[in-house]
Amino acid sequence: MHCLSRPRANWAPEGPALRTGGWSLRMTSLSSFHSTSGTQNFLGLRSTASGAMEIVFDDGAAQRMVWRVTAPAKAEARIVEALRLAIDQARVLPALYSELTKRSIAIEAVTQAE
Repeated sequence: MHCLSRPRANWAPEGPALRTGGWSLRMTSLSSFHSTSGTQNFLGLRSTASGAMEIVFDDGAAQRMVWRVTAPAKAEARIVEALRLAIDQARVLPALYSELTKRSIAIEAVTQAE
């Protein structure tokens, strides 16, 4: 399993910076996992401009799916762990659903399979 994690910047007006007309930098994390079992499977966790978290699945061929996470923001570590465990399973999507369910993390579809 290959994991890439790096901070990503979102520019947003916050607190005193908003009152003075300035902008502050808010950091969010981004995690992505690629299968090491010889498939092109990819799972990633990203943050939208509005601050919502989304899970992305891509099989490298025909399927790309995106789900919005409806769990609280404090669930990020649990979500990353679920992605890490699911990516190298033979059936990634059922494994992902199972791992998220174990952790009581709810998701809703943003895009369906193509």
